Amino acid sequence: MSPLPARPLAPAPPPAPTALPAPRPARPLALAVAGAVAFRLACFAAMVWLALLAEARPAPHLPDALLARVPYVAWVDRWNYALWTVAYVPVALLLLARDARRFCRYMVVSGLLALVRGACILATGLGPTRGADVNAGMDAAARLRAFAHLASPVDVFGSDAPHAYLTKDLFFSGHTATTLLLLLYVWRFPRLRAWMIAGHVLVVASVFLAHLHYTIDVVGAYAVTFSLFVLCEGELRRLLYGPGAGHHGPADGVEKRPTRTP
Repeated sequence: MSPLPARPLAPAPPPAPTALPAPRPARPLALAVAGAVAFRLACFAAMVWLALLAEARPAPHLPDALLARVPYVAWVDRWNYALWTVAYVPVALLLLARDARRFCRYMVVSGLLALVRGACILATGLGPTRGADVNAGMDAAARLRAFAHLASPVDVFGSDAPHAYLTKDLFFSGHTATTLLLLLYVWRFPRLRAWMIAGHVLVVASVFLAHLHYTIDVVGAYAVTFSLFVLCEGELRRLLYGPGAGHHGPADGVEKRPTRTP
């Protein structure tokens, strides 16, 4: 028998054109940004109210070995909120322009941080770092007036309301916590990171030169802020069980308890 003639191979079909990914709609993202900012502002208002509750309680002054050696600088105390604004707001807006979704996560975590801070202020009850405890015994009417001033962006930055009404919002330092959290969220962007490192260092220095907080308030701000950042942005299972941890249990190689056989 003669071999069958070889059939020519059929030409390969042309590759299917790859469809471009559909652009993400801008409206849901804008709503997410607005919702995140609204959540952050609501948490700030709640923190202020908790801090004002703490203002009404008498509280003692604490000895501080570091503050005793750092001179008090009046003009730094007067302008430290302006310094915080310059260090914080432009970088936050640039983060929004660079990565809006990361900005939304930052706003939510920042709001949670404010709630934790308000709870800590109410729980600790530390006295003013300097001067008399002028707000001890604050009544409900005075608290409402103070809240109206402190919840207004115009009054909180354009008047002396924070210095007058917030003398015991101490543990932990809000200046330190907010700038550190923003630094952690912009760390992947080198230019924003450099700007925020410089701003954070200046803000923390102003906290000490203004005698705005005790040393333990600054140390506590680092501990709480970094812990909350890791809890919200990290993979908790991987932190607990190691880099090979899956979704259903510990990684291979992690010691497991032996099972008893009947």
